[in-house]
Amino acid sequence: MTVKKAVIPAAGLGTRFLPVTKSMPKEMLPIIDKPVIHYVVEEAVDSGIDDILLITGRGKRAIEDYFDDAPELMMHLERHGKCQQLDALREISRFSGIHFVRQREPKGLGDAVLCAEKHCKDEPFAVLLGDDIMKDRTPCTKQLIDIFDKTGSSVLAIQEVPTEQLHRYGIVKGNESGENLLLLEDIIEKPSPAEAPSHFGSIGRYVFTPALFSCLKRTTKGAGGEIQLTDAIRLLMKQEDVYAYIYQGKRFDTGDKLGYIETIIDYAREDNAMKKDLNLFLRKVMRQ
Repeated sequence: MTVKKAVIPAAGLGTRFLPVTKSMPKEMLPIIDKPVIHYVVEEAVDSGIDDILLITGRGKRAIEDYFDDAPELMMHLERHGKCQQLDALREISRFSGIHFVRQREPKGLGDAVLCAEKHCKDEPFAVLLGDDIMKDRTPCTKQLIDIFDKTGSSVLAIQEVPTEQLHRYGIVKGNESGENLLLLEDIIEKPSPAEAPSHFGSIGRYVFTPALFSCLKRTTKGAGGEIQLTDAIRLLMKQEDVYAYIYQGKRFDTGDKLGYIETIIDYAREDNAMKKDLNLFLRKVMRQ
């Protein structure tokens, strides 16, 4: 059975971006003219997934509104001949099959994923974190699905992490099991450099067998007093193989202020209408 369902946890409080996230979901922060969540959903759809569950929380209604139809606005644009803006709105309509469920209180990423149990039932599913944007010719999630189809096992994407950032990631230990593929032995949530088993950290893309849900139910509060997805993965490893794929594409962490700015600059430099003037501006800034 291949992967046709995706879970996108988007219930976090966004405290690193306060005060703007007091009234605006961090997932709706714009990358030029599209919000972060647009790129995440787009990756799932481009990976062949046609059933997407977004886990939201209190104050996240703007995410639902974004993916809803806007017939009055579209009629207005059509009447005034604003074809480019109209096409941009029509693009959102291809993201059909999106469902929403609310995490009642912020109890951690693991608890948010557990909210998807009834929706996913006994099917494998992808998890895409709403903070991370991946850029590659083949979507990161599609690459993980291809590995799942070959192995029948859960797999997560990893990349090398600088020493000073190890405490921000789930850090893995594993044995080589193919090109850019590790068979996991352990994963530790937010370790100190002395505790870290490697420099490879989980980067917010996963494909899981449904066995993860029973592991999440047995997971107790971990780092930060929350139900950690990493701890559930450790339990899953005890009953079945779990792999880690060393992702070679670009990853942008929009949940970090500097990462957010880097994302905007990268996408702006690929925009034909902006890149010339932006490059001139950046060169001017660098000379100051």
